[in-house]
Amino acid sequence: MTLGKLKIAVVTDGLFRLDGGAMFGVVPRTLWEKRFTPDSRNRIILGLNILLIDNGKERMIVDTGIGNKVNERFKDTYGVERQKDVIEDLAEEGYKPEDIDKVILTHLHFDHAGGSTRMGDDGALAPTFPAATYFIQKTEWEDASEPNERTKGSYLKDNFMPLKDAGRLEMLDGSTRIADGVTVELTGGHTRGHQIVHIESEGLRMVHPGDLVPTSYHLPLPYIMGYDTFPLRTLEMRKKLYKEAVSGRWKLFFGHDSNPKVAGLRERDGKIVLDDDTISRFKV
Repeated sequence: MTLGKLKIAVVTDGLFRLDGGAMFGVVPRTLWEKRFTPDSRNRIILGLNILLIDNGKERMIVDTGIGNKVNERFKDTYGVERQKDVIEDLAEEGYKPEDIDKVILTHLHFDHAGGSTRMGDDGALAPTFPAATYFIQKTEWEDASEPNERTKGSYLKDNFMPLKDAGRLEMLDGSTRIADGVTVELTGGHTRGHQIVHIESEGLRMVHPGDLVPTSYHLPLPYIMGYDTFPLRTLEMRKKLYKEAVSGRWKLFFGHDSNPKVAGLRERDGKIVLDDDTISRFKV
């Protein structure tokens, strides 16, 4: 699809599964299972969707999925399913890893940053996209580098430490312009250093909200993940985003929908819902 003068596509790192209760926090299963049918281990299927942006000068991706370094135990725990990896899917869009100029990481959890590094034939870890600069918030780097007992299971250092070692990392201090038509906004909430991505061209805007709104089924304000370290901040920033998206007619992209799409928002009976007339689906 296009957004003004920008080319937008989605590449996939497959599917994985997380605990349904954790994904919906305080929301009872009797409500969320109307949208998601959990498996025998109470897990729901989620997408690992990576947004590809080409402004004619630079090629960028937002997040990198889980990647290819995980072992069989990890794959079983998280129900990882992969028909093809990010590199193969990028090739179908006509891009090689070295064609990617910039990688924006909304945060450093394993399902968003895992594909940032790969194991080479020599057994050494290296950036998956060797010519790219990787952008992350400084506060996110600090928390990922020194995780606490609650967060250390989500921050796997093999996913991001090699980026610093290779000199490919740029740490940001708040909201920043990344390229023509692309800016990031520090939101916090899901993590202290969580950022979202604004994509704009010719008066049109799309937002990648990362895990601020992980799926299109998380639009209701109380539907906040148990994984969020600052849930009240998530609530505050969602209200801000929804207000701006409705008034500005922005579209949102949902990184964990198993069938990825973008859609505008509208208010109905005092609630924020998808505007069905604006939904565009991606083929993955």
